[in-house]
Amino acid sequence: MYTFCLICAGLGGSLVLLQFLAGVFGLGGDHAVGDHDHSLGDHDHDHSTDHDHGENWFLGLLTFRAVCAAVAFFGLGGLTAAYYDLETPAQLGSAFGSGFVALYLVATLMKIMYRLKADGTVRVQDSVGATGTVYLRIPANRGGPGKVTLNLQNRTVELEAYTANEELPTGTPIRVVAVLSSSSVEVANVLATSEA
Repeated sequence: MYTFCLICAGLGGSLVLLQFLAGVFGLGGDHAVGDHDHSLGDHDHDHSTDHDHGENWFLGLLTFRAVCAAVAFFGLGGLTAAYYDLETPAQLGSAFGSGFVALYLVATLMKIMYRLKADGTVRVQDSVGATGTVYLRIPANRGGPGKVTLNLQNRTVELEAYTANEELPTGTPIRVVAVLSSSSVEVANVLATSEA
């Protein structure tokens, strides 16, 4: 039993360490069994095995990181019980208990961290009212497109822009008044809109 627990602790600990190093160097990734994210346009569909009614809650715990941590703590729990000269059934119970607790804690932490992940997609439809600057001249009366730069969702984005009013030269401060498509907006001069 002692040798088996020592092998589990060494193997699991080595894999956890390798995953940590891979994450530090940007090589890591973690995917739960049955956890997929399919994106179609603006619709996100998240099919996860972790349902509230507990249908397959155990499969939701199974990630490579969680299993490696469980193997490492299985070995450490068994070694700790062997150190205190407990009987073989108590050593097995300690090993399995430690392994399951590690599996559950690591899987729970990974799920919490996954929920914190930001989408990062710029949503142009939320730009109405945003201010920016003309980057390339915008012809008057929707005579053609120009370019504007806006700060959306803490990002500087460049969009095609039209105006229904007078020409807007480069450097003019503007405000978005309408969204025309996923990459173009209608703008107006900030000074003209504030005077009106």
